[in-house]
This record gives sequence, structure tokens and C-alpha cells, in this order.
Amino acid sequence: MHELIRDITLCILFAWMLGLVAHFSRQPLILAYLIAGFCIGPFGAGWVKSQESISVISELGLIFMLFMIGLEIDLKKIVRAGKVILFAAGGQLIGGCLLGILFFAGLGLSLGGGHFDALYLCIACALSSTVIIVKVLYEKRELDTLPGRITLGVLVLQDIFAILFLAVQPSLADLQVSVILVSIGRVAVLVAAALLVSRYVLPRLFHQIARRPELILLGALAWCFLVAETAEQLSLSREMGALISGVSLSTFPYALDVTAKVTTLRDFFITLFFVALGMTIPVPGLSVIGLALMIAAFTVVSRLVTTFTPLYLMKQGLRASLLPAINLAQISEFSLVVIQTGVADNHIAPETANAASFAFVVLAVLSTFVMTRSDEITRWAIGPLKRIGLRDLDHGNGHPDEGHEGGHGEARRIVILGFFRAASALLAEIERQAPVLLEQITVIDFNPNVYQTLLSRGLHVIYGDISNVDTLLHAGIGKSEMIILSVPDALLKGASNEKLVRHVRTLNPNALIVGTADLLSDVGELYAAGASYVTVTRLSDAHELFTVIEAAQAGLLADKRAELDARLGERREVLP
Repeated sequence: MHELIRDITLCILFAWMLGLVAHFSRQPLILAYLIAGFCIGPFGAGWVKSQESISVISELGLIFMLFMIGLEIDLKKIVRAGKVILFAAGGQLIGGCLLGILFFAGLGLSLGGGHFDALYLCIACALSSTVIIVKVLYEKRELDTLPGRITLGVLVLQDIFAILFLAVQPSLADLQVSVILVSIGRVAVLVAAALLVSRYVLPRLFHQIARRPELILLGALAWCFLVAETAEQLSLSREMGALISGVSLSTFPYALDVTAKVTTLRDFFITLFFVALGMTIPVPGLSVIGLALMIAAFTVVSRLVTTFTPLYLMKQGLRASLLPAINLAQISEFSLVVIQTGVADNHIAPETANAASFAFVVLAVLSTFVMTRSDEITRWAIGPLKRIGLRDLDHGNGHPDEGHEGGHGEARRIVILGFFRAASALLAEIERQAPVLLEQITVIDFNPNVYQTLLSRGLHVIYGDISNVDTLLHAGIGKSEMIILSVPDALLKGASNEKLVRHVRTLNPNALIVGTADLLSDVGELYAAGASYVTVTRLSDAHELFTVIEAAQAGLLADKRAELDARLGERREVLP
């Protein structure tokens, strides 16, 4: 026991020290934890030698990680997932697995006889890292963009796919239909029981202890380990049970509170898991490095093929098809879980598992770098893709000889550059107060959903990237009378409002240009760049909030709300 405490101390100390290095060098923390584990493990300095310690640390971390993954799986969102996300996820998973089987079996890896190296690798390569993707997209403020929502939707469905595989995984050595059905039946019983208890029993218990935060935390942990141990008794894995316990609490009334309280513990044990995983990775030989690089290359290529293709076929445009493919091009931490379960059951050779772990490290570094520059990469790639014959949504834009297909053609008197919620609200207001004005408006944006929705409503819309001067030139905004920039700097890609104002002013010296400012200090800069008027949304928000205070003080808040509800009921916005 004392040895275990010493080993955990070393794990946390080295994880912290190397985590600091990773933080300042802007590298994924997971990479730091793996290196920390290698440094102190049997293949490094050898300060942690006990296989029992490594196993206990790893399993605890794994249980907590899967519990938290389960908590973040929103079943309601999956049910409501649009056909684009479902089609993209299905294409990526099915296509990735088929290509993976062919590729890894072609390399000579085993696919039967008690060894399933090719199968485990194809499953591992089909999953993408939630930790890396969410972190980068959050920092880039792209979680709420169309490519961001598609990426997150695919990630959720990947997790469901991994759950199904873990259900079947114990029966791989005896792949009889009856055995598989029994395994799936056990999972179904456990899921049904967990959902029923979390739906009808736990809410009442948690309601009684809602004011005792320590009991909320303890109750969540008790539920996690109870379901995990029940899964073990049903010949499933504790990790599977932890995942199911998390999923069962995901729609729980206190799920947010539970998540907030468990997060600190999660971070602690996940750190331990990756450090323990690092301890199991030996110094890779040339054969392991070679296989790891092939795994990494296959992951990137297959993700581009299997993600881009279904999105392109769904008419999402080149940009919205490329970005999710780039975002998803790495191996998941869940893949490491799958690989480790395979090692524990002797389904996969340790050398293959080491290669997968090494490939995870390589892709974690490369993917973080590429994702931060995905907009530049996408802009560079669109040109060559068009030249090989792929058609974007703007294929007729700016070229009169190609007609006016899809609402293309030169911009009209009023142009809205970029379309987000402010522009959506503006069009709804124009539709309510002066609908005749809609015939004089052109919207320029590269969101395919916006493009198709506006076209269906009879509005003039041009598909294109507003940060590209050529787009503005071909759109003919040099002849427009008023140009409105409604997207804040935080959401613009490859540009800023100041830069856009300068470009527009160069193309059209006489137009009235309306810019938008996030900061008060930006107002002067926009006027200096050539803006005719600058909107500051915080001022209109402040005015609205002040009227709310006035109404509340006069006892008229209910009337004001009724007025707002009536206005909202009349609106028909493109972006809700």
C-alpha cells in the first residue's frame, strides 16, 4: 500500500512538471502525461516498477474517464441530430472500419485465431480525440460554427460506436451469433436498469440531498462504481459499466452539478491513467516506429476520405466538408482504452499496442498544430480541389456566362457581409417592417445551411469567403450603395472588421459602410479604416437591460415580457 502511495506521488509530481513544459510550449497535456509515465516507468528511470501499482492506477483513471465521457453524451442531442451529422458519422465510421480492415490485414496483421490486431487498429483509427478537438475549437471559438457542430456530432456518435464495440469485445475469441447476442443482451439489461434507476429513483434521492454538495459527489461516485462492479459481475468490464453509469446520468436533473463536482476528480484520475499508460510504452524499435507512422498516415488519409466525401455529397460545400475532416484527423484517447482492453484479453500483441500509442502521440502533436491553422489550410486546398473537378456551392458565382444558378450574380444595392445571429435578426426585422427591402439585399457567406435556407426563402445570396478580396471583387460590391458588416471579430475567420472595411473601401470608395465593434477602442480604428457608421452591440444591449429595470420597478415586467413574446412569435429567423 505504501508503495502504491509512493508511485502515485511520483506520477502526480512528474505529470505536473512536464505539464508545465507542455503548457508553455502549447502542446497537448496528454502528451506530457504519457512522457511523464515513460520517464518514471519500468522502461525509463524505473522508479515505478510494480505492475500491480500501474494496473490499479490505470484502471481507476480509466473508470473515471469513461464515467465523464458518459456524462457528456447527451442522448437527446443524438436523437435530434440532423441527417447531415448522422450521414457524416455513418460514412466516417463504416468507411473508416472497412478501409482499416483492408489496410491493416494487407500489412499482414492478424485477424482471427484469437488475435485481432487488424480489427483493434481499425476501430482505434476510426475514433477521434474529444479532448484535443474540444480544446482547440473552444480556443478558436468554433464550437458553435457549422463545421464545429458537425465535428462534435460525429464525436458523440463515435463514442456510441465505441460503446457497442466494448459490448461485443469480450466475445471476439468466440464469434458465434448466440454469444454476441448474449453479450449485447447483458449490455441492454444493464443499460435499461441503469436508465430506469436514474430516471425514477436517483432524482428523488438527490433532491433530498441537494443542499449537501458532498453527498451529491459521493452519490455520483457510488453510482459509478456500483454500475461498474455490476458490469464486472455480468462478465462485462468495469470500464463499460462506468461508461453506462455516466450515460444514465447525462439527462439527470442534477447532471450539470454532478459534472462540475466530479470534474476535479476526473482530471486527477485521467492524469493517472495517461501516466500509467506511458509506463507501459517501451522505447520503440524501428518496426514499432514504422507501424506507428503507417497507423498515423492511414488515420489522416482515411479521415479525409471518409469524412469529406459524405459531407460533400450532402452539398455542404468544400469548406464545411474539409474542416470537420481536418478536425477529426487524430486518434482518440478512447482508442487507447479499446487497445488496452484488447491487451488485457490477449487479443492484440503488445508491439501493436505500443505502435498505436506512439501513433496517438504523433497525431496529438500534429493535429493540434494543423487544427489551429485549419482555415489557412482549407483556403489553400479549395483551389486545387476545384481544379480537379470538384464543384463548390459558388461554382457560378461572379461569372455572368455561367448564368445565375443558385441565386448568384452581382450584389444588389445593400450587401450584408457574413451571416450570423445579428444578420439573422436584421433580416427578420426587415421582413416584419419593410419586406419590399428584401429585394434590394444580397447576403455573402460560406455557411451552406445559411446559403440554402436563404435561397429557399427567395433572397439573393452569394456563397463565398468574405475574407477573400477576390470574393468581394467577383460579387460586384463595388457597385453597391450600402455594405453592412455584422459579424464580430471573435467569429471572423482570416479577417477582422477593420481589415474588411479597408478592403471594401478600396473596392467601393463611395459606399456607406456599416461596421461592428466588440470593444470601444475598435470604434475609432474602424472609422479611420473608412467606416461610415459603427454599431456597438453592448450599447443596444445596455439600453434593453435598462428598459427591463424600468419595467420591473414600475411593476410592468410581465407586460414587457408579453410584448417580447409576441415579437418573438412573429419572427422567422434563419439562425434560431
